[in-house]
Amino acid sequence: MASEIFGNPSFTRFWTARSASGFAYHMTAVAVGWQVYAMTGSAFMLGLVGLTEFLPQFLLTLVVGQVADRVDRRRIAGVCQLIEAVALLTLLAETAGGFLGLGGMFACVGLIGAARAFETPSLQALLPSLVPLEALPRMLAWSGSVWKTAMILGPAAGGFLFALGPGVVYGLGAVFYVGAALAVLSIPAKPARRPPQAEGLWRSALDGLRYIKSRPVIFGAISLDLFSVLLGGAVGLLPVFASDILAVGPGGLGALRAAPSLGALAMSLCLTRFPLTRHAGPAMFGAVIVFGLSTLVFGLSRSFPLSLAALTVLGAGDMVSVVIRSTLIQIDTPDSLRGRVSAVNAVFIGASNQLGDFESGLLAALVGAVPAVIFGGVGAVALALMWMRLFPELRRRDRLVPESVGA
Repeated sequence: MASEIFGNPSFTRFWTARSASGFAYHMTAVAVGWQVYAMTGSAFMLGLVGLTEFLPQFLLTLVVGQVADRVDRRRIAGVCQLIEAVALLTLLAETAGGFLGLGGMFACVGLIGAARAFETPSLQALLPSLVPLEALPRMLAWSGSVWKTAMILGPAAGGFLFALGPGVVYGLGAVFYVGAALAVLSIPAKPARRPPQAEGLWRSALDGLRYIKSRPVIFGAISLDLFSVLLGGAVGLLPVFASDILAVGPGGLGALRAAPSLGALAMSLCLTRFPLTRHAGPAMFGAVIVFGLSTLVFGLSRSFPLSLAALTVLGAGDMVSVVIRSTLIQIDTPDSLRGRVSAVNAVFIGASNQLGDFESGLLAALVGAVPAVIFGGVGAVALALMWMRLFPELRRRDRLVPESVGA
């Protein structure tokens, strides 16, 4: 396994770029969230941060899929990471000079959202061209473990470095984005893909949506993840819990944000060592139910250790769902469509995360943070049970990778 991973320089550079980008993103998300809540004291404004990041991803869906299938995916990702570095340097300058204010912060968040709209599907579609398809589930689990490590260290670093000032967090984040860009741009180029024909460009742009709709297994997996995280997402409200409910400050906020990634890291390492090959459908539904129950426990908890434990289990359940969904998409989608399908998938992920933060913030503003999280946990469990009936093909899916692929 080690030789399979470290003996592939292209894959090593890929996960280096992905982990550095993830570290920068999650580290700075702590600083932005804490700053916005400190400036406004509003859960709704925290939710608005997620909406501001999601809207560019939604509006650019059809465009980014086309770009990922027509342009060198390495260059797309590298340029986007450099744009994200510029956005963080702007936040750094704002922190030093105080000239942007709340509106300027939201503008930078929107710019990062637009850049990630192009970066995410490009990286997702790039990976299958770097490794043998039969090794893809293990590589996805390994890539996920590195990504989740960044998600652990990033929020923790963001929370503790915030004590030195938000500018320190933004400056270091920019450095990591530049490093990510250099790593992904150093991946050797593959033979050029044949781009879609210029004629019928709009129809070609919609091919990703059509393909997903025509594959009940893929559509069921993506939509299950979308609505479960949309309902059960508690991450956007963590500043409220850290400040007002658990009273643990920015350092505690960093730990709370890192806890789901810690659980996901442990699970991804387990899946790397013992890859999930059978009972894929039941495992995905079980993972979503665990995710919902853990969200419910977190919402009811008033103990910092119990809250950390609940978020850790939540992350482990989510990681199982992520690996299964990602493998199904990459295995069951032809390379000529991977950019467009990955773009649609990225919007679903963005909707579940950033739009989920907005939904949680809006609901928390109406009924309170605790009832909002409890409602989300119950809703995620109910949704998994409903999807088992709506998508029997996904429920009955046994092998994650068909035997013909590994042959």
